[in-house]
Amino acid sequence: MKVRIAKFIADSGVTSRRGAEQLIAAGAVSVNGVVIDTPVHFVDDTDEVKIKGKTITKRTDTKLYAFNKPIDTVTTTHDPRGRNTIYDILPLEYRNLRYVGRLDYKTTGLLLMTNDGLFARRLTQPDSNIPRVYLADVAGNNMSKLDKARQGVVIDGIKYRPMQIEVMRDRRLRVTVTEGKKNEIRIVLKYCGLPVKKLHRIMYGPISVKNIPSGKIVEVDKKTIDALIESFL
Repeated sequence: MKVRIAKFIADSGVTSRRGAEQLIAAGAVSVNGVVIDTPVHFVDDTDEVKIKGKTITKRTDTKLYAFNKPIDTVTTTHDPRGRNTIYDILPLEYRNLRYVGRLDYKTTGLLLMTNDGLFARRLTQPDSNIPRVYLADVAGNNMSKLDKARQGVVIDGIKYRPMQIEVMRDRRLRVTVTEGKKNEIRIVLKYCGLPVKKLHRIMYGPISVKNIPSGKIVEVDKKTIDALIESFL
């Protein structure tokens, strides 16, 4: 069944119908490769709809959850070494969810999980620029080399984006990254002479792990999901 293009866009969760009409008026919407200039256009699931060159699809029922990952658990469905995975901790009804990115075995804190694979990929793409905030307890007292991390560094041929780093008390740092490379905080801080002793993620975009006990999972509200989807444009 075909529906008006503005409704299709609104149903995808990208923006409201009024927002969709504004995007159309701005020439940001195309259908099957042709830019449209009127909201009086009908589409269905067989049509390719793009906004600013990015394909959108009619959303079914995207769910997002915030899980407080305990220490000594692997972010995977199965570990060949027999270690506990996050799915050993999660209640049965959540074990069909996909994890959004990974936290390593010793890292604790906020891990997002969803039933929507495309949404998960968008949340982790580097160009999404979604900030991830961590608390890092480090060994060592010399904070003078942190400016290297703040400016961005190349280590073993891999380029790491600039990090926002706030020095707190008791050798604790508040670190914000936007890229999500594997073990990037541990690698960069070790390079700066401050190896990480403990790492805990407290935020992913607007979502916080505050008040979620270790090993527990809570659902994220639809308003927050819609705001994240709209930020992808």
